[in-house]
Amino acid sequence: MFGYRVPAPDEAMLISGGRRGLGGAPFRVVTGHGKFVLPVFRKVRFLTLSMCEAEVTETCVTKQGIALHVRAVIAFKVGNDPESIINAGQRFLSDQEQMSVLTGRIFAGHLRAIIGSMTVEEIVTERQKLAAEVLDTSKMEMAKIGLIVDSLQIQSIDDGDTGYIDAMSAPHKAAIQRQAQIAQAQANQAAAEAQQDAARKQAEYARQTAVVQAEYSAQVDRAQAEASQAGPLAQAHAQQEVLAAQTELALRQAKLRQQQLVAEIVKPAEAEAERVRVLAIADAERMKIQAEAAASHDRVALDRMLIDQLPQIVKEAAGGLAGANVNVLNGADGLGEIAAGLVAQGLTILDSVRNNLSGQNTPQPSDTPQQSNGRLEIQGPRTAEGDAGGAK
Repeated sequence: MFGYRVPAPDEAMLISGGRRGLGGAPFRVVTGHGKFVLPVFRKVRFLTLSMCEAEVTETCVTKQGIALHVRAVIAFKVGNDPESIINAGQRFLSDQEQMSVLTGRIFAGHLRAIIGSMTVEEIVTERQKLAAEVLDTSKMEMAKIGLIVDSLQIQSIDDGDTGYIDAMSAPHKAAIQRQAQIAQAQANQAAAEAQQDAARKQAEYARQTAVVQAEYSAQVDRAQAEASQAGPLAQAHAQQEVLAAQTELALRQAKLRQQQLVAEIVKPAEAEAERVRVLAIADAERMKIQAEAAASHDRVALDRMLIDQLPQIVKEAAGGLAGANVNVLNGADGLGEIAAGLVAQGLTILDSVRNNLSGQNTPQPSDTPQQSNGRLEIQGPRTAEGDAGGAK
């Protein structure tokens, strides 16, 4: 809008003409808002409120008389209050660049004064103390011209060719070098120890590797030896099993042969012995019958008795074999043969008795035939079942 002026955020608008400003100032101060300004009757100027910088390079003499070249940087600005703006506007509004020049000169003077009261050691080791003292001494003077200092930094201090600072730093350099050498030696020792430790670990690893390889090799050798022995061992086990089977077969064959011998030799011998025993019994019965027949002089009765006693004789002969354990090798044919043999033996005994009786007529008084119920009973010796059971 025509006649309406607004200052920038980092500017102060100074309006001259018309009524005076604060404290009788020849202008009014406007910051942070706009204002109508009548053209021709009012004049508007702007004062910067932004940060400014001043650099100071000065040769100063210390309390010890040693010249030092000091370089410092000052950061300053116009104060935000109306009084500071009025003071700065009255001094620098027409030439605002002069603020940096004047600030540098002011600080150069205070810097020389402060350094003149300090030693080189204090200046070098206590730069913050130097800057704080310079700020304190210049604060009042800077406030008079409407400026405030935000910071003061001592950038460099140099003694030129005198070598005082180098000489002062020599013990520290020596100590630092000594510490550096010690640190280097310690580092070298640590490196050597690390190398030795690494070498020991490598040797230990190599030893363990060799041990493991030897164990693996021994296991492989054992496995190969066991594998090489597996065939002969298996063959030996097989042969042992074959020998055991052959031995068992031989034992079975011997047992079978024994049974065959018993069937072929012992059994027939026992059967023959039983037959002889039966014949002996029959012969004894015959002698008894002859004696009884001779005593009775009854040939017919004797024949009748013989006929009647023949089944009994055969029964006695068969009874001798009743308990015998006879093995019949040819089944039914063998049984038939045994029965036929028993009958033949009975007939043979009968014929022998008749023939003997026909040739002997003298009875023996001691043997008397006994008759019971019309049949003649022969009393003769009988074999016990135990005798008959002995034959097998």
